[in-house]
Amino acid sequence: MVKLRLQRHGRKKKPYYHIVAADARAPRDGRIIEDLGRYNPLQPTDSIVLNEERAMYWLGTGAIPSDTVRTILKKEGVLYRMHLKRWGKSDEEIEQTISEWKAQKAGANGEAKSAADIRKAEIEAEEARIRKEEEEKAKEAAAKAKAEAEAKKKADEEAVAAEQAAAEKKKEEAKAEKESEEKAAESESKEEVAEETVAKAEPEAEEKEEAVAAEGKAEEEKAAEPEAEQKEEKTAEPTAEEETKSDDSESEEAEEKKEK
Repeated sequence: MVKLRLQRHGRKKKPYYHIVAADARAPRDGRIIEDLGRYNPLQPTDSIVLNEERAMYWLGTGAIPSDTVRTILKKEGVLYRMHLKRWGKSDEEIEQTISEWKAQKAGANGEAKSAADIRKAEIEAEEARIRKEEEEKAKEAAAKAKAEAEAKKKADEEAVAAEQAAAEKKKEEAKAEKESEEKAAESESKEEVAEETVAKAEPEAEEKEEAVAAEGKAEEEKAAEPEAEQKEEKTAEPTAEEETKSDDSESEEAEEKKEK
């Protein structure tokens, strides 16, 4: 594990320190991984020289600062810079925010502000950032809701159009089926009428045929009556002759009896 800490240098009672990245298991003044800067607490205003870029690199890799180094990083704005970077701010925004923060920290007249004022400014900046992010999120949510509403409206309209189309199609199919049934019923009625007409026509034809046959028979009988009368007359005449002959034969028999 890497730790950011101070390494003591200087004489007795006049120390100065190196800000270093070292293995946590190494001794205080032992081997280091990288030298990050200098810190001299004996100067009237603490003299700090710090490679902020490398310090941020080690913090990004999980290095843990000691309490004194954490205070130095906080004072120099390194922790604030890391915080802004985690929130996805661009380099320009980070530099602008850090500059404003340092200006507020130093004060307009060059006097340092109290820790409470600095903290207050940090809180206000954080609140402003949060408000801005919430506004952006609200705008995104509104745009998303609007898009979803439009998509839902479009889907509803398409569904209604599909239902209307299906209803129209069903109506047309019902109409076509009804027309087909009407045509079938009309055809059946025509067939029934034709069958009834044929059924009525057959007896009439039979009656006509019978009447024609009867008339023909009557004419034949009428034509046959004179012939029958002639035959009867012919048959009647020989009978009279026979009667005459029979009478003659009787008279002859009677005369023969008389003579005897």
